Amino acid sequence: MSQSFDRREIWEPEKRPEWLARFNALGALMDIKSVVPLDEESLISHAMKNTGLSDFGSDNWRPHFSMLLKLIEEEAKLNFFGRLWTRSDFLTYLEARLHIVDAYNKHPEIDNEVIKEPVFIVGFGRSGTTILHEILSHDPQFRSVQRWEELFPAPPPEEATYTTDPRIAKAQGLVDVIQQVSPEWNKMHAWGGNIPVEDIEFTYPAFLSEVWPLGFQIPSWEPYFAAQDVGHHFAWHKKTLKYLQWKYKKPYWLLKNPTHLPRLPKLLEFYPDAKFIFTHRDPITSGDSVVNVQGVIFYWRTDDAFGGGTIDEWVLADARAKMWDDVIQWIEKGIIKPGSYANFLYHDFMTDPIEAIGRAYKSLGLPMSEEGRKGMHDFLEAHPQGMHGKHKYKRAGDIEEVQSDERKKYKRYQEYFGIPNEG
Repeated sequence: MSQSFDRREIWEPEKRPEWLARFNALGALMDIKSVVPLDEESLISHAMKNTGLSDFGSDNWRPHFSMLLKLIEEEAKLNFFGRLWTRSDFLTYLEARLHIVDAYNKHPEIDNEVIKEPVFIVGFGRSGTTILHEILSHDPQFRSVQRWEELFPAPPPEEATYTTDPRIAKAQGLVDVIQQVSPEWNKMHAWGGNIPVEDIEFTYPAFLSEVWPLGFQIPSWEPYFAAQDVGHHFAWHKKTLKYLQWKYKKPYWLLKNPTHLPRLPKLLEFYPDAKFIFTHRDPITSGDSVVNVQGVIFYWRTDDAFGGGTIDEWVLADARAKMWDDVIQWIEKGIIKPGSYANFLYHDFMTDPIEAIGRAYKSLGLPMSEEGRKGMHDFLEAHPQGMHGKHKYKRAGDIEEVQSDERKKYKRYQEYFGIPNEG
């Protein structure tokens, strides 16, 4: 097999709920671009009207925002619900930006906040990053960004009301919309108003991110993003963390983002004392799961889930293997320094999760308190694997030719980190 097998070719969507199919069919009879506008002027003016604010900070985000909207209109093939959801999302992100900039204008001392030794969980999607993020968030030494504060950051979260803030219910309402649109999603990914989110979600207001082709079929965004200085993205990342910890901080930030993987040297420019937990799972198994998850996400907004051909680097074995070749090189060159990273094997986690976490803590020099151990243990007891059911999908890894070819491509990665095959 000379080229990587493309799992996108065998993915099949679940049947949409009847109400949603009828809704989108009605939209096909309308001029939905006029009914639900996604132009820059309309979005910005409504965000300012909704907040009573007008200062978005430096204009360095505007070209990215303009390009994003242009490509969505030209390439994303949004259905009726997809346009509504996109407009709602972008208003939320613009409003979040306005509020954070306003807080810095009124309280410039926020910029004096220090982000000390943040811990980033990084690995292929579907390699255990989400469950590890959730579990570790129950260790009181860590502070994570939850969905409600990502979506609605103003006023800044405070420790006394963090678990009772009414914005949690507001965020949960939006989560419930997706559960109605895509009932199978609950079996696939943790999703709630007070659940920790990936870094890409609280950096939406920068409008320069690798996240956009993970949510929309906009292939032209990828070369555009590759030509940009992603320092703008990480600058907003740090600005947001300083704001969120201003009135509620803990010893360490616990962060998670699979898509940081190709850009770790740039991340280290902004967080030179960062620590990494690299999650590892059989890459053939995770590759199958990534395509399934991405297909579902795309299908929320379009009827042609993989029509644009985006995200090659996350679904094709050659590109995926190269990502880890780069990480290995950064480790061996000392760009990622000894003591600043830990390897976390999904296989070990499934055997003894607390023991696997303990080894990662030891590698990073992090303490494991009794309170932390109990918090994580209690979470695991309350959330057994498969509690929401198991989502079934076609697996390219079951094809003998694919299995044989991809084992060769992932050989160095699996041998370097000691990753066993699954199934």
